[in-house]
Amino acid sequence: MTRITIAEIITALKGCVDPEIGLNIVDLGLIQGIRIDESNNVKVTLTMTSPMCPVTSVILADVQLRIEHLHDAGNVDIDLVWDPAWSPEMISDEARMSMNL
Repeated sequence: MTRITIAEIITALKGCVDPEIGLNIVDLGLIQGIRIDESNNVKVTLTMTSPMCPVTSVILADVQLRIEHLHDAGNVDIDLVWDPAWSPEMISDEARMSMNL
């Protein structure tokens, strides 16, 4: 079994775009943590821009599928958290420049 890396997971998650904002969830700052155990089981901790986000289920399903499709991925656990709350300051510098922020 080949070990999955955090870099591979981040690359996969950069394909997951928030359809309301048009930015990927990594650059948007929604990913708060990634852990991989010795069996390639992955736990992703993330938040949404708002507890009322209407596309939460779409984003969570996309995250799940993208990680499950990585070679040798084990179980995928997604932990949706609200603390710390998301804020625009969490957007990456690269995304800020593309958005002229």
